[in-house]
Amino acid sequence: MYSLLRKEISSFLTSLTGYIVITIFLLAVGLFLWVFPGDFNIIDAGFTSLESLFVIAPWVFMFLIPAITMRSFAEEKRTGTIELLLTRPLSEWQIILAKYFAGLLLVVLSLIPTFVYYYSLQGLGNPPGNIDTGATWGSYIGLMFLGGAYVSIGLFASSITENQIVSFITAFFLCFFCYFGFDAIGGMEIFRSVDELIIDIGINAHFASMSRGVIDSRDVLYFLSFIFVFLALTRFRLLSRNW
Repeated sequence: MYSLLRKEISSFLTSLTGYIVITIFLLAVGLFLWVFPGDFNIIDAGFTSLESLFVIAPWVFMFLIPAITMRSFAEEKRTGTIELLLTRPLSEWQIILAKYFAGLLLVVLSLIPTFVYYYSLQGLGNPPGNIDTGATWGSYIGLMFLGGAYVSIGLFASSITENQIVSFITAFFLCFFCYFGFDAIGGMEIFRSVDELIIDIGINAHFASMSRGVIDSRDVLYFLSFIFVFLALTRFRLLSRNW
C-alpha cells in the first residue's frame, strides 16, 4: 500500500497537476480575499476574520478536487492498467486508501500556505492578535474534513467510468448536491416538517458547525461515515468488475 501511495503522490508532484491545482486554489482565494472588491474582501470588511476564506474554499474545492481525482481510476480503466493493479498483492481497500490519502495530501498541501493569511491578520488586528483563533482553527479542521469528503466522492465518480471528463462532471455534481442540495431541498415548503433532518444530511450543516470553533464528535462522525460510504461504494464498483 505504501509503495502505491508514494507512486500516487509522486504522480501528482512530478507532473504539473499538483502544482497547477495548488496554484489555482491559492490564486482564486487570494484574489477574492485581498484584491477583488466585495463582500469577501478582508480589507474592505475591516474585520480580522478569515470567515471569507471558509466561505470561498468549499466552492473552489468543488472544482479542483474533481480535477485531482478524475484520473484516479478512469485513466487506469482507459489504459487497461486497472487489471494489472488489481492482480497485485493488494486488497481493494489498500488500493482505494492509497489513492484517497494521496488526493487528501494534495488538499492539505493547498491549505498550508493559507496559514500566512492567519498570521498576517494577527498582525493587522487592533490590538494585534485580535482574531478568533478557536473559530479559525475549527474552520481549518472542518475544511480538511470537507476536502476529504470531496476526495471520496471524486474517487467514486472516477471508478464508474473510464472517461475523465465524465468523471469530473459527475464528481462536481455530487459535491455540489451534497454541499448545497440538501439545504435547498430542506428549504422547500413541502418539506418544512422535516427540514432540519434533511439539512443535517448535507455537508454544509456540519461544516458550518465546525466553523464556529466547536469540534463536535457528531460532526466528526458524520464526515468519517460520509467518507466511508463513498469509499465503500468505490470498492463495490471495483468488485463488480469481477462479476
